[in-house]
Amino acid sequence: MTEENLLEIRDLKVHFEIKSGILKRTAGVVKAVDGVDLDIRRGEILGLVGESGCGKTTVGRAILRLVEATSGSVKFKGRDIFKLSSTEMKPLRREMQLVFQDPYSSLDPRSKVGDIVGEGLRVHGVTDRKERYRRVLEALEMVGLQEPHMRRFPHEFSGGQRQRIGIARALVVKPSFIVCDEPVSALDVSIQSQVLNLLKDLQQELDLTLLFIAHDMSVVEHLCNRVAVMYLGKIVEVAEREELFGNPQHPYTQALMSAIPIADPKVKRERIILPGDPPSPLRPPPGCRFHTRCPEAIDICSQEIPQQIDLGRQHLCACHLRQPEPDAVQQPA
Repeated sequence: MTEENLLEIRDLKVHFEIKSGILKRTAGVVKAVDGVDLDIRRGEILGLVGESGCGKTTVGRAILRLVEATSGSVKFKGRDIFKLSSTEMKPLRREMQLVFQDPYSSLDPRSKVGDIVGEGLRVHGVTDRKERYRRVLEALEMVGLQEPHMRRFPHEFSGGQRQRIGIARALVVKPSFIVCDEPVSALDVSIQSQVLNLLKDLQQELDLTLLFIAHDMSVVEHLCNRVAVMYLGKIVEVAEREELFGNPQHPYTQALMSAIPIADPKVKRERIILPGDPPSPLRPPPGCRFHTRCPEAIDICSQEIPQQIDLGRQHLCACHLRQPEPDAVQQPA
């Protein structure tokens, strides 16, 4: 574990059994996440992108142990959290928080905002009422809300304000790492930029590390320092933001980039239309999982799983058609 990495994820797999019949026998296994390797550096915003159903959210929840992994390891500050008991995990849960996708269903409609934001403090042993009040108010003010908002219910707020409450709930316990699970996808476009700028300011001010899960590449380009691209349970490409958007190497990444709208009507971009639909994670194709839709696929793509190779400039790509730098070290798939 290097000092610059806050988390190191190795061969993470999350499989869900499908039960059927009266006896609830296993009829199949959904391989939602199937061998993910990823490093998250201290103080960075890492974007995790891919189309719906590729396993992005499952990766985020497995990191936090909100869903149990089938195998693999996640080291947080050098400790493998999969080997910790629930008692040993409790102090770490204060340091690892989650901002949910839906700002409506993620807040208890029967509780006041002050109680919602302060719940984490009660769970982690802050019993003094004045101290809880002070820290809840501090967290709300950091996201642009005020003291009178503490006495209101969630239904009295707009979607953008509710998401700010969700961010305050994550911040109140002073975490070092936050998983943001598509936090702006349910908001109006006019509100999205406000919430994104708020997250960026908070990350810099509080020296936070964020895993930002999204499917909107333009949002990721605005916010993130590095980007990991995911397809059908596997990471296919990882690079610094400027490197990835300026020099995408994996055919799937190139297709995603071609769908980003350009504000200038005079600038034309060739759109890459992928044939067919993504395969089912219940029966993923052999070899490279993208080969059934890849316009560049060759015979080996359907036979062997591509290894993650270093293309230089900390640019990793899992594709048989790409060649590593001569001095680069091959990475595990």
